[in-house]
Amino acid sequence: MNILKKFLKYIALERGRFLGMYVRMFSINGLDYAHYLRKHGGLHSIGEQTEINYGVTITDPAYVRIGRNCTLTTCTLLGHDGVIRVLNSAYHKKLDAVGKIDILDNSFIGHGAILMPGVTIGPNAIVAAGAVVTADVAAGQVVGGVPAKVIGSTEALVQRLEQRCKEYPWYALIEQREGGFDAQMEPELKRMRLQAFFGS
Repeated sequence: MNILKKFLKYIALERGRFLGMYVRMFSINGLDYAHYLRKHGGLHSIGEQTEINYGVTITDPAYVRIGRNCTLTTCTLLGHDGVIRVLNSAYHKKLDAVGKIDILDNSFIGHGAILMPGVTIGPNAIVAAGAVVTADVAAGQVVGGVPAKVIGSTEALVQRLEQRCKEYPWYALIEQREGGFDAQMEPELKRMRLQAFFGS
């Protein structure tokens, strides 16, 4: 099975063929999907160390630029306003409404967020889950809501998360962990979390 997985991964990611089959059989992580999109997705550009969930919707990839070390969860990037066809027909006009989406380095786009045409995110910005972004998000801001509004700074969020993290019973393991996930550590972390959340 390992040889089949390696072969399908190569065909999917490097050649751009049978991605759906590969995902159905083995799933795909965000780094690999970003690699696939970098080569075959038609985006303006994607920086290194960027992770993109397989469920992301990008309507106009040519107008999208994503920086380094970004994460896009299952969100939507809209590069055009779909109402134009209806308005052109109903009002006998020749309108156009497209825009770039520029996600700068070290930014995070939460689950279910929608980025509208013509916005720039970050750097070091966070878009909360479910937010609808209709205007630029300045460097280091955290935005949320519909429409998205500033709800804090990335720096303040880091400080709050660090303080909360130090109170977890499993903090000693987190201090030892390299990166955001360690498969070897995960079973013990899960056990400790479940104990803290729900008891025995």
